Amino acid sequence: MSIAKVSSADDSLVIHFDTENRRINAYTLASVLVSIADAAKAANLDLNPGYDVEVVVEAIGPGSFRAKISTLHSKVGNLFSRQNFKAIVLGVISSFIYQQVFSVNDGVKVTVNTDEVVIEQGDDRVIVPRVVYESTQQAERNPQFRGAVARTFETLRADEGIRGIGFVADIDSPPPSVLLRREAIEKISLDGDIVPDTRPITERCMLQIVKAILDRGRRKWEFMWRGVKISAPISDPEFYDRFFAHKITIAPGDFLDVNLKIVQAKDPETGIYSNVGYEVVEVFQHEPRIRQIPLTDPGEE
Repeated sequence: MSIAKVSSADDSLVIHFDTENRRINAYTLASVLVSIADAAKAANLDLNPGYDVEVVVEAIGPGSFRAKISTLHSKVGNLFSRQNFKAIVLGVISSFIYQQVFSVNDGVKVTVNTDEVVIEQGDDRVIVPRVVYESTQQAERNPQFRGAVARTFETLRADEGIRGIGFVADIDSPPPSVLLRREAIEKISLDGDIVPDTRPITERCMLQIVKAILDRGRRKWEFMWRGVKISAPISDPEFYDRFFAHKITIAPGDFLDVNLKIVQAKDPETGIYSNVGYEVVEVFQHEPRIRQIPLTDPGEE
């Protein structure tokens, strides 16, 4: 399995262009860099209000062909920003590009953990810090951001000398573990709205049981999750095996430590995703709710 990692702390990024002759058309390079700079500015407006961003080219290198870009941030006049500055703009761009290229094929799996999100497609896996992943979700709602990334794909598609792209940490790094092939890039829509209409996300979380359905099938249980009541079937056969073997006893108010599959749909007008369906795909542990034990008055004994 090939694994790529997106950083949550770097303000630089090396774009690896997979080319046959270790060279690149000047127009292609310039257009890609301008589009990336536009995407960085659009994302930065949402992530770092009160700060301006400038994208500069630091180095050019072989490998097939590489360009190292960095972000330089500065405060906008005396505008005061209450939130902490996030040097993750380039990580947001690379994370978004990985997700869009992966999404053109079936079988994309997204697993949300406490500190990181794992995105898998076939034998490729990309590990994204959760702060970067959530910031990417914020940035992708911006039409200017999506449009700038779409122009990047359009430029790559127009140059038949580009066989694929990837991202590495430094200009002298080995070839990227996950290379985004031209065949996949060509399938991405070029209309600026390249976010899929639906997407599945898997998150490990604690669910409190409101209503249990103690038979196998697709009937939905009711749970409390983050203060909201949701309905979801449990599709983990081992969970039911343990229950029918009397290894666990279920009661309302108990908790389940689970992998929850969340299906999200995109609003066509706003581009904002909302949760439209749930499924418990794996149950790790059952935890009975804490029950109070009545105290006996010593004088009554």
